[in-house]
Amino acid sequence: MIKLLFLLLFCLNLYAKTFLIASYNVENLFDLNHDKTEYEEYIPHKHNWNNHTLNIKLDNIARVILDMNADIVALQEIESQEALTLLLQKLPLYPYFDFVKNPNSSVGVAVISKFKIINQAVIEVRSKQIIERPIQKVTVQINENKQLTLFNNHWRSKKASESKRIEYALSLHNYLEKQKEKSDYILLGDFNSNYDEYLTFKHDKKLNDSYNITGINQVLNTTINQQYVTKETIFNPTQRVHYNLWLELPYHERYSYFYKNHPNTPDNMILSQALFDEENISYVNNSFKVFKPSYLITQKRINRWAMKNNQHVGKGYSDHLPILASFSTKPYAFSQIKKAPNSVASLYKIDTLHEPLLLKKLAVIYKKGNHAILKAKNDRAIYAYNCAKELKEGELYDLQIQQIHSHFGLKEVTQLNIINQYISKEPTHRYFLDAQEIDIFDLQFQNEIIFNLTGVYKNGFLYTDESQTKKIKLYAKEPSLLPKNGQNITIMSGHLGIFKSDVQILIHKKSDFRVN
Repeated sequence: MIKLLFLLLFCLNLYAKTFLIASYNVENLFDLNHDKTEYEEYIPHKHNWNNHTLNIKLDNIARVILDMNADIVALQEIESQEALTLLLQKLPLYPYFDFVKNPNSSVGVAVISKFKIINQAVIEVRSKQIIERPIQKVTVQINENKQLTLFNNHWRSKKASESKRIEYALSLHNYLEKQKEKSDYILLGDFNSNYDEYLTFKHDKKLNDSYNITGINQVLNTTINQQYVTKETIFNPTQRVHYNLWLELPYHERYSYFYKNHPNTPDNMILSQALFDEENISYVNNSFKVFKPSYLITQKRINRWAMKNNQHVGKGYSDHLPILASFSTKPYAFSQIKKAPNSVASLYKIDTLHEPLLLKKLAVIYKKGNHAILKAKNDRAIYAYNCAKELKEGELYDLQIQQIHSHFGLKEVTQLNIINQYISKEPTHRYFLDAQEIDIFDLQFQNEIIFNLTGVYKNGFLYTDESQTKKIKLYAKEPSLLPKNGQNITIMSGHLGIFKSDVQILIHKKSDFRVN
């Protein structure tokens, strides 16, 4: 019997099919028919939108898709069936396709596939004011007896408040509730919502008209009780929940778009619970990535389709980067999930603690009020935020870490218990890092305390070279703690922080720097 089981597993692995799925907002692929629903800059034969520039746009989009070599691609911002047909003429590897659009909208969505599309449907989005862009449902035949369903989304932009995106989420949620409980599907596309939208939007009064509720997190249940649904917890809740693949990447790699030079994740791939069971289709662990070859992005600048003086110049691609993930007919193996050892460094690799974590002999190397920096020998430092009242600077502790949080990228411990306390004879400054011996912009040094950094403070930045080209932001919750403009200072105990992937030095008290 055991031999038969091993033989069966061997056969399943031998004939397993692995395939790649992508999602790409191509930024306004318009045809040359004047349908009177175009954006002004895409009215045919105006603004240099003509056959020549259209062909360049088609060639550029096709290049991206061919280079990705995905088996299925969900596309957003396609104007028409004709525009899609023109694109497909350059993509002969994709014989199957489907296009959906609201006739009153400027753009629609499409799916192109190397696998046969066996079923299509349209999910209408109900709104009190206007008819919204529909959600596209496509079912693809992966092999003889295995199918996968994709829901291609293009939600309202953030010119509208969150209640408009909630209309999309509710329409999708209500549709899913009528389907089989265990079904393999992916929610993907441009949601115009960050994976952590419930954290990033609530301080924006223009967006937050929904009492801190978001479509992507609370309606689609990618979070439960303010905690992300993870691969480890996806089967725990009693209701339908989803896993957002952005959690697969380190925080500083989570972007497919830049808004005001800050990384955003409007493009999402959100997976059903069934993609983690032992049947039908499964997600390939840690295969999610952003497609960003050098021709698409340089540093924080995406090589988008360009206009100059309100004219198309015939260069560029899209203002979004594509996202990709692999799937397989091989059953998902939870053994692929490796548990990190108990260390501070392990906290930087996760977004949610599923159980308390015991960390031994953490030194309190810096403290201000209810906040502290904790560090152990040969380990990283971490910020204990609003939970360090009982800790004493200079002492060592065994701590049970109960809750962690990322505040715009800054990793924090937000709840802990003291297990043991030790008297330490070592001075705290031995844990500080010399700023001249490290790259202070390297994210591995987040939450470290640094010293020996000299420069001139000007308009929120510390300029650290004579030509005043090298700079780092200085931030203090109490602005009165900051130096005066023009002062030459030396950092004595600066807290290396991060805000939306930008490194900064946090000043918590006047003694953190010396005026020279």
